[in-house]
Amino acid sequence: MDLTTYQLNKNDSCNNSSQVSVSLETELSESLYKNMKDFVLENPKWDQYQLINSAIASFLVQNGCSDNQVTEIYLNQLFNS
Repeated sequence: MDLTTYQLNKNDSCNNSSQVSVSLETELSESLYKNMKDFVLENPKWDQYQLINSAIASFLVQNGCSDNQVTEIYLNQLFNS
């Protein structure tokens, strides 16, 4: 997986949020892509970004991540889906 290199300017006055978004590019198997696309089409409250964030947060929490922001994303997707 190639992560796009990014630079975070901590002095940026527009960035008042503690969460920063980064772009990510990866290859998916055809099966994962098809099922993700079908899920998003059948569930209008979801989009591919929410699905990927939810999947990554779930994986991290289930594998011992204790970061509060990751836990918040995980819990939000559990109770708001």
